[in-house]
Amino acid sequence: MNTNRPANLRSKDLLDLAGVFLKLGTTAFGGPAAHVGLMEQEFVRKRGWLSHAEFLDLLGTVNLIPGPNSTEMAILIGYRRQGWAGLLLGGICFILPAMLIVGCLAWAYCRYGTLPQIAGVLYGIKPVIIAIIAQALWNLHRTAMKTKLLAGVGIAAATLSACGYNALLVLLLAGAVMAVIPAVQHRPKGFLPALLPFPGSGNPRLSLLGTVGLVGTAAATPFSLGALFLIFLKTGAVLFGSGYVLLAFLRGDLVEHRHWLTENQLLDAVAVGQFTPGPVFTTATFIGYLLGGTWGAVVATVGIFLPAFILVAISGPLIPRLRASPTAGAFLDGVNAAAFALMGVVTWQLGLAALVDWRTWILAGIATGLLLRYKINSAWLVLSGAGFGWLLAMFSGN
Repeated sequence: MNTNRPANLRSKDLLDLAGVFLKLGTTAFGGPAAHVGLMEQEFVRKRGWLSHAEFLDLLGTVNLIPGPNSTEMAILIGYRRQGWAGLLLGGICFILPAMLIVGCLAWAYCRYGTLPQIAGVLYGIKPVIIAIIAQALWNLHRTAMKTKLLAGVGIAAATLSACGYNALLVLLLAGAVMAVIPAVQHRPKGFLPALLPFPGSGNPRLSLLGTVGLVGTAAATPFSLGALFLIFLKTGAVLFGSGYVLLAFLRGDLVEHRHWLTENQLLDAVAVGQFTPGPVFTTATFIGYLLGGTWGAVVATVGIFLPAFILVAISGPLIPRLRASPTAGAFLDGVNAAAFALMGVVTWQLGLAALVDWRTWILAGIATGLLLRYKINSAWLVLSGAGFGWLLAMFSGN
């Protein structure tokens, strides 16, 4: 952490940090995997604020704690760069642009009853995002898979993830395997810790706590800002998994039990979180505005993101201590390899949805070439992809 510099230089560093995360919060489309790719480009390759190894340590840590992974990466990077002030600034500046964009969309939705037609924009953005993530994976692979054993752990983690096993359990298993290897090497031949089968693998596609929030009464309850805050606070504190897991949480609480939203309103809210830049969890902003106006949007957003700040504040200072311990360091190496592998699986799945015809393949190829050859700023590529998709949709009449 860079906390002992003169006041004027420290202020400049904080402004630089704020500026980068405001830019990312405005242009980081594509969900957590894409956000991680953009952060790797900004903070590892472009600015040199983190090494590849340090970046992977942070990525492994956020995959082990609940909440929005990319937002927690922003908070952790801010903490590593500028201490507690950076922790707050990194997270807030990453969240704020997305919150304002989603709030404006919520206002338009309440006024006109529909969402803007953005299929063409997404068509052009998605292939660029795939190229950005692929480049980040290429840059990180040597650090994540620095030994044959770690490469094997990564391959196993990717296989289990592709088969639908719970991501948290895969990460923990990978860390445990690496942590016990020294003990295994000093025991009699034939000894193998009983790490399989996975507990709870009967429904592996659910998050570890994926049924939390799905229990309650069927009777409708009156709306209040306090209740809204507690719902989103609970969600942010226990949620592992993707936007689809978020959908399951919110459907149980807001549609089935309290009857505050309709099914269509919830799906529209999740769609907004998916297609806007910045954290997917700004779905909370949209829902909060629908239910309680401006104050509802603020309360829901604070509720869902507050646990991320708390969990990072607790775990962030522990990372150097973990790395200093041989056993804990080996565990973290295993988690990093598995996190890298899971990111690869997500990229493959996103690619299947994004690269749907020859135009998208060409767009992804051009973006990859520009990134590798000219080190072009990824924000310009995202905006160019959006413009291409919009023009194509406009002239094709879609």
